[in-house]
Amino acid sequence: MKTNETLQQLAETIEQRKSAKADESYVASLYGAGLEKILDKISEEANETVAAAREEVPRHLIHEVADLWFHCMVLLAHKGLSHEDVLAELGNRFGTSGLVEKAQRN
Repeated sequence: MKTNETLQQLAETIEQRKSAKADESYVASLYGAGLEKILDKISEEANETVAAAREEVPRHLIHEVADLWFHCMVLLAHKGLSHEDVLAELGNRFGTSGLVEKAQRN
């Protein structure tokens, strides 16, 4: 499966599950707990990603980044946004130095 197809399928699954019962769906339980719970999970997963990056086990890092991306996609959906918005933003940055792009935001 192509990367964008995987992200699209994940986005569709998140959308379907957010209206499920909280005791039947992890996504629904995150939505039910609200924005702060979603943000806490992103913080937790970011910390676990950093810890995994310090290890010499590539598979562990991949697992943690996948968890982080998943929770970021839940956040995007919670805010009415999608992975496509992020991909478009990344696409817009091609051809622009990261330093220039950052300066333009300030």
